[in-house]
Amino acid sequence: MIPAIDFAAPTRYAALPPRSSERFARPRVAPSPRGEQVHTQDGRELVLRPIEAGDVAAMQRCFTRLSPEDIRRRFLHAMSELPAPMAQRLCRIDPALETACVLMDESEQPAEMRGVGRIYVDEATDSAEFSVLVEQDWSRRGLGALLMQRLVDDCRRRGLAELWGYVLLENRPMLQLCRELGFTQRMMPDEPGTAQITLKL
Repeated sequence: MIPAIDFAAPTRYAALPPRSSERFARPRVAPSPRGEQVHTQDGRELVLRPIEAGDVAAMQRCFTRLSPEDIRRRFLHAMSELPAPMAQRLCRIDPALETACVLMDESEQPAEMRGVGRIYVDEATDSAEFSVLVEQDWSRRGLGALLMQRLVDDCRRRGLAELWGYVLLENRPMLQLCRELGFTQRMMPDEPGTAQITLKL
């Protein structure tokens, strides 16, 4: 069984390339006993750490703050709520086949989840499917890029050959981010308006 990744460890891989627009400034990241402290350019602080079984309530609260558009972009269909069994499943991962990291806002009590990134490993194809979500009020601060970089690093640590995901064509910020990371894009004939993006590792 592959051990869970230590997100506090320094990455061995190159940092993200500069973004195409200065407004997408990368946050500063520093080690912390709780995970990694993430400081955005506007002075806000989050903690980046692996997801925990006790994050169910925070995940459900995060879901209630998402717009219908955010939900459709993340789940690729409409959802009115995040049922407790689904939230529990998302928070209780199998580290041999999954990685999930969250951005927690500990300035609130209880702490609030502002973003989450995860992969699901397909051993048969030596690849992993990814998903990334950042709460709208915290977007455009490089946090999606930070989560994607951690997922890419984890896939390389696992020795996987490929990372891929489905993205709606209307989700231009995610498509732009993935292009900057080196992903290729192809249309899905059976899923109009959806692209499959792939990164060879």
